[in-house]
Amino acid sequence: MTNLPASIGVIGGGRMGAGIAQSFATLGCQVTIAESGDRDAARQRVADGLARAHERDKLNGQEPEVILERITLVTAPDRLPGEATLVIEAVPELPDLKKEVLAVVEKVLSPATVLASNTSSISITELGTALSDPSRFLGMHFFNPVPASTLVEIVSAPATSAQTLSRVRDWVKALGKTEVLVNDSPGFATSRLGVMLGLEAIRMLEEGVADAESIDRAMELGYRHPMGPLRSTDLVGLDVRLAISDHLAATLGERFTPPQLLRDKVARGELGRKSGRGFYEWEG
Repeated sequence: MTNLPASIGVIGGGRMGAGIAQSFATLGCQVTIAESGDRDAARQRVADGLARAHERDKLNGQEPEVILERITLVTAPDRLPGEATLVIEAVPELPDLKKEVLAVVEKVLSPATVLASNTSSISITELGTALSDPSRFLGMHFFNPVPASTLVEIVSAPATSAQTLSRVRDWVKALGKTEVLVNDSPGFATSRLGVMLGLEAIRMLEEGVADAESIDRAMELGYRHPMGPLRSTDLVGLDVRLAISDHLAATLGERFTPPQLLRDKVARGELGRKSGRGFYEWEG
C-alpha cells in the first residue's frame, strides 16, 4: 500500500508490540519483531489477534495465515534488518531499558530509518539522548488493543526533524488511524489525563465512595466515556499504571502519587486482565 513503510521493525513482542506488528502486516508491510524472551508466545499473540480480526471481518478479505507470513521474529534488536523504513520500540516502561535498546538498534540501521518509541509517558527528549541522531526519533504512542484503536499520539521532541514528523504523520493516516500531535512533556496528553482520572477513581474505591462497577458506570453513562477508569486500568495493566504514576509523580508532583490500594494490588500480582484479576475478575 502506498504511503506505508515497506519494512517495519518492532522491538518487543508483548501485547503492544504484537498489536503494532499485526496492524502494519495486515496492510502489506514486512514486519520483523525483535523479542529476546518467548518468541513463540509473541507469534501466538499476533496469530490470536489476527484470528479475532478475521472473525470480525477486519482483514480486508485476507486469510490470517497469509498476513502472519509477513512477520519474522528475531532474538535481539541488533538482528533487525538495517534497511527497515521504521523501527518502533515497545519494551516495558523503563527508561534505561528503552535507551539501551535504542542505542543498540541505531548502530545497525540505515541513516534514513525513522526510530520511534511507543512509550506512554517517558520523555522523548530523555530517550533521544541515547541516540547519535535524535532528529529521526519521536514518540508513536499506540493504544490497546492496537488493531482496533483509532488513535496514535505522536510526540515531537525539540530535536525531531520536520521530515521525520511529516513521514510519521503520513504513515499514521495510511494505517487508518487518527493522530493527535503533542509536544514532549511528561505523560504527554493522553497518559497525563487518563492516569489522573484513574488514580482518583482508585482513591474513591479505597475510601468506599462506591464500588468499582458504580464508579465506572458513572463515567460511562454520565460523561459518555466508552470505558470506565477502573476497567480501563485493568486493560492497561495495574503494574503499567503504577509505573507511569510513579514517573509522573517524580516529574510533575505529588498529585500523581499512586494510592496505596494500587500498590497493594500490584504487590499481590493483581495486574488486571493479563493476570485474571485487578479491579474486576477476568476469564480467558
